[in-house]
Amino acid sequence: MEKKSRVLIIGATGRLGNYLTRFSIQSGHQTSALIRNSTFSDLSNSVKLKSLSDSGVTLLKGSLDDERSLIEAVKKVDVVITAIPSKHVLDQKLLIKVIKQVGSIKRFIPGEYGADPDKTQVSDLDYGFYSKKSELRRMIESEGIPYTYISCGLYMRILLPSLVQPGLHSPPVDKVTVFGDGNVKAVFVNDADAAAFTIKTIDDPRTLNKTLYLRPHGNVCSLNDLVELWEGKIKKKLEKTYVSENQLLKKIKETPYPDNMEMVFIYSVFIKGDHTYFDIESSSGVNGTELYPDVKYMTVTEFLDTLL
Repeated sequence: MEKKSRVLIIGATGRLGNYLTRFSIQSGHQTSALIRNSTFSDLSNSVKLKSLSDSGVTLLKGSLDDERSLIEAVKKVDVVITAIPSKHVLDQKLLIKVIKQVGSIKRFIPGEYGADPDKTQVSDLDYGFYSKKSELRRMIESEGIPYTYISCGLYMRILLPSLVQPGLHSPPVDKVTVFGDGNVKAVFVNDADAAAFTIKTIDDPRTLNKTLYLRPHGNVCSLNDLVELWEGKIKKKLEKTYVSENQLLKKIKETPYPDNMEMVFIYSVFIKGDHTYFDIESSSGVNGTELYPDVKYMTVTEFLDTLL
């Protein structure tokens, strides 16, 4: 049996990073986590760090802006995975330089996730949110670094708790706003499941230099699907108000940044169909849920049950 790759995870104290480290350990990978000095010295993180250490994760001191610590950490592993907030995506530039310099990394999985930035159609609205991710991809590719990109749609915790109602934190029980005709499909994935699929790719040659798309059965839903599911659970019909593409665009432009970003994502996903308007091309992508049918994932209907 081929030896499993040694893994470095950057961002291990975050929600996604924590799942990644746990699945990595459970899958038999020797796993390290790069931890900032400030995190070590913050008492509020002590329980989290102890939990990681107790589970078998090697804690290394360093950060994405400290070249020496990056070189030392990268030299110890075969695979690097980052799980940092999207707004900090370009903070991985020094890491790419180090991976290129060290020259022994078999796979880099950058902190990206979400929608495929090369497929989105909202570049004039998103304040560089997706173009920065595309910029990082081009850097990785131009340096000839072996990679896997993860495209998992929307995390369930982002828009699903409100049933895609801007400004709400829980699902509506009387009235609901439907954007467009309500038939455009979005993809929803739980954070933990995104991590589980990601770890599966580490030593899989089928995912090398490809984008892993997650489109789990039961989790590719339109707004009309979501409303119908919710109505079934609360045993009540909701009064629907339809907002057209032009009306949503007007509202986005009238609302200052960053308060309008929730509506930008809704426009991208439920009007433009940025998760599902394209087929997965075998030359550049693979369907993760087809590759790994053994991964048990939370479905949208199961998530909605938690909101009752």
